[in-house]
Amino acid sequence: MTATGGESARQLPLVATVEEAAVAGVEIAKPLCRLCREGNYAFDRARSYGLYNDALHHAILLLKYEEVTRLGDWFAARLAEIVAREGEAFRADVIVPVPLHLDRQHERGYNQAELIARPLARRLHLKQGAYLLMRTKPRPARLVLSRKEQWESVRGAYATRKGLRVDKLRVLLLDDVLTTGATLDSCARALKRAGAAAVLGLTVARVVPGWSPTGPQQQLQRETEASRANQQGATSILRT
Repeated sequence: MTATGGESARQLPLVATVEEAAVAGVEIAKPLCRLCREGNYAFDRARSYGLYNDALHHAILLLKYEEVTRLGDWFAARLAEIVAREGEAFRADVIVPVPLHLDRQHERGYNQAELIARPLARRLHLKQGAYLLMRTKPRPARLVLSRKEQWESVRGAYATRKGLRVDKLRVLLLDDVLTTGATLDSCARALKRAGAAAVLGLTVARVVPGWSPTGPQQQLQRETEASRANQQGATSILRT
């Protein structure tokens, strides 16, 4: 993924959609990256609501660690607009949130992706299939992973639940942030092995190297340092 923009990028609104980024002079290449261009991802396509800037970063932290469910509803409304705009290309039969490992789920008490998937399923009149997919391999204990380590940490880390099939279903796969695409790719491979006809990635935010102020290498470290601070961005989002 590439982006350029310079001074004009600073004029973006608090939450910058891809379309707003283009108006502000941030050119996002199409297709966005070499892996998409070469067809290396297992998911069929992916869309995100906004660029991963500080406002979305803090809002996602509040949902992820503070269980601010109102943000889940707000994100769901924005993502529903994207699905409607994409039309037939994003036609789906079921919504599947990217699962946490069972240990992480017990520790946190909830999965932030599910907090978005539930209201989104209601808005789109689709089934919410959190039960279809599970994470079988925990994430490494290290907070910050290199790009290579991110791919290795999710390789073979997801599987469909025994006895469940998704034959010929079009799956809307939901997560909070698309960084390298490794997580969506690993989930998509598991779903397609179980018979899914298509896997469509949908995330709240997308990291764009070279533009996003919160790069992928700093993401997890900043989460631990700022999960209970700087709530202004999220508050501003909810007031829009």
